Parts: sequence; C-alpha cells; structure tokens
Amino acid sequence: MSTPAEAAIPARASGVAGSRYALSAALLGFFIITLDASIVSVALPSIGTALGGGITGLQWVVNAYTLMLAALLLSAGSVSDRIGAKRAFGLGLLVFLATSAACGFAPSLPFLVLARFAQGAGAAVMMPATLGVIREAYPDAQARNHALAIWATGGSVGSATGPLVGGALAAWDWQWIFFMNVPVGAVALVLLARVTASPRRAVPFDPVGQISTVLALSALTYALIEGGQHSFGSPVILASLGVAVAALVVFLVGQVRSRAPMMPLDLFRSPQVVAGLAAGFALNFGFYGVTFLFSLYFQSFRGQSALATGLLFLPMTVQSAGISLLSAAATRRFGARRTMIAGQLVMGAGLLMLCLLPSTIPVWAVAVLLMPVSFGGALAVPAMTGLMLASVPAERAGLASGVLNTFRQIGSAMAVAVYGALVASSFTSGMRVGLIVGAVMLAAAAAGTARARKL
Repeated sequence: MSTPAEAAIPARASGVAGSRYALSAALLGFFIITLDASIVSVALPSIGTALGGGITGLQWVVNAYTLMLAALLLSAGSVSDRIGAKRAFGLGLLVFLATSAACGFAPSLPFLVLARFAQGAGAAVMMPATLGVIREAYPDAQARNHALAIWATGGSVGSATGPLVGGALAAWDWQWIFFMNVPVGAVALVLLARVTASPRRAVPFDPVGQISTVLALSALTYALIEGGQHSFGSPVILASLGVAVAALVVFLVGQVRSRAPMMPLDLFRSPQVVAGLAAGFALNFGFYGVTFLFSLYFQSFRGQSALATGLLFLPMTVQSAGISLLSAAATRRFGARRTMIAGQLVMGAGLLMLCLLPSTIPVWAVAVLLMPVSFGGALAVPAMTGLMLASVPAERAGLASGVLNTFRQIGSAMAVAVYGALVASSFTSGMRVGLIVGAVMLAAAAAGTARARKL
C-alpha cells in the first residue's frame, strides 16, 4: 500500500537512476546521523550560557542522543524489515527532522534533552534502513560494495566535520547546529520519494530485550552523570545502579530464552567477536571522550571561541579520511589484527600524552597532540570491522555489524558520562584520570585482540 507521498509521484525512477537516488538519500541520512553525534560538543558552552544546567545538564544534551541511538539500534533493524526499508527510512527521517527543529527552538535545557532523546530514536530507525535501501537498490555484490563504500564516506565526513561545523554555527547561534539538519534532511526526503517501495518481511521482534536494554543503559547513564554531580553513595544513585543491574539480568535471561533474540549470546563464544566488541567500545570511548573534554577545555579554560575551538579540532578530524585509506593498505600488508592493535595502541599513547599537558602549552600544540587519538581510531576501525565480520558466518554478518555498532555507540555514551563525572569536582585532575582510564581500556582491548589469535 503506497503512502500519500508515494502516490504524488506518478512515475518512480528505476534502474541506474533509481539506484543513485537511493544511494544519495542514504548518504545524506547517514551524514546527518553521524554529524549530530559530534556537532554538539563544541557548542556546549554556548548552550550552557543560553539555557543553563551546568556540566550535568550538558552531558545529557550529548548523551540523550547517543543513548537512544545505542539502545534502539538492534531492534531498529527488525523494524526496518517489518515495515520496509524505505518506509522506515522515511519515518525515522521525519522524526529526526521534526525533533531537530524542536531542539533548535528549545526554550529550556530539559526540553532540549527530551528533544535529543527523540532525535536519537529517529536516528536509530534511520541507520539500518539506509543500509536496507542500498541493499535493495544494488542487487549486484560488486556494485553494492562500491555503494557501501560511498555510504560510509557520509559517516566519516559527518564525524570529521562535526566539531568544525558546530564551532562555526555556535559562533553565530547555537540553535543552527540543529536547524541545519532540516534542509539536508528535506533533500534526502525528496530523493527517497523517487526510490522504489521496499518489500516487507515477517521478522520477529524482541520486546523484552528492547525494553530491558533501554532501562539498563538509561539507569547506568543516569547513575554515572548524576553521581558525578552529587554522590555515588546517595540512595537515588544506588537505586539507579540496582535498576541497571536488574535490567541487565532480565536482558541476558531473555536472550537465552527467546526464540529470536536481538543479540544472540552465542556470538560471544567467539574470542574474535569479543575482541572486536571490546575494541569498538574502547575506541569510541577514547575518541568521543576526548572530543567532549577538549571542547570544554579550549573554551572554558583557554578562552577560545566556539569557532576557534572548531578550528583547533580540524587537524584531528580531517586526517581521518586519509588514515582510513592507510588502514586498508596496512591491512593488506600486515594483516587486520596487527593493524587493529597498532591503532588501539596509538590512540592509547595519544591519551597518555594529553595527560601531561602543562598549563602554559600553546593551544595550537594541544591541537597537534590531539591528532594521535584520531589517527589511532581511523587506523583501527576499518581493520576491526573487517576482522569481526570475517569471524562470523556470512548469514550473520548483518547481525554482527549491528552488535558492533551498538557497542560503539554505548562506548560513546559511557565516555561522556564517565568523563563528565570525573571532571565535575576538579576539571584538571578529573581529565587526567579519565584519559588514563581510556588509555588503560585501549591497552586491555589491544591485549585481548592479540590473545584472541591464540584461542
């Protein structure tokens, strides 16, 4: 059954043209999804000045989006299959655009946080649907792989340009970091309207798994953010941690008993899969934690404007595209495992160097010292993804990819929660402790990657 938007177009493009419409829409969709995960960090001081809320409130502005994206990502794939990839993409995009506008018009910080939760839900529905429309538009494997490489570029550009675009727009008005999604998304909707309707598939849905995931991640994030501001021994925080543990137990039991679990636990029997998930978590923890921390550091402690802060992040982010190509060459020459380990160790070393920053160091030197963090991540992620997918049967590649992306998004959310909790009382000492935690986590993940080869 066609929607009114579909019926308004008498003849739908097909063949090569239709494939290009599908790829262009998916590319733009993935671009704004990843852009909104990083664009907000540089604008946080401006948002705080306009709406108040302190460090705790600003953590929620970042994490509300990432948390919902992580919590809903696995189930969103089954939703896309049940209602059709095109319809899911369009629905998620409409929610994303409406809530982006709501974020821009937010009259208060609590309103902004609620809108960011809804925006993250829209992004979660969109992400697997973008892959779905590409898969349907490119039945030939070789053409599809080329299209997926182009699609991935949208995510890389979104992540890389987020701090710079956020700084530039925040220097004008922070609201435009959300408003800019509307015209980009509108173009994606117009392109999507030219794409052939997607088939629907009767796939199972795991409500217990989904509800328990949202409860566990939300309760844990609340405990970390609010505990850093108040006390981890307070009854409310302890109760929140209890809810997180109970929800996790319900999730694990449900996955064992479910006929169609959203995250089959037998995946974790593979040491290679466990190593990949640990690496994905640690790499995102390091990268997004640093972006969050140094956005505040540059503006609140070094007196830089939002635009100047975005420019200071430019060397760190721009190199990512080139390093991704280097990762492919390194993987061919040295193997995915060694390349992945090298990337984790480089990022960890970068975090440790940032611990030693003297207070008088020029800001341009800090910008240079941030580069190993993104270098390590860009080197490791392509190798990590390829190694993990090679460790599972072909029919489970989509599932493994979804689980990996979920762990990466959880790493991003936990980074902001943990780093924010640590710097709540003392920024300098909290920043150093957080960077050390990130470096230790990466070292442990690298050791796990090396050990997985021997098992």
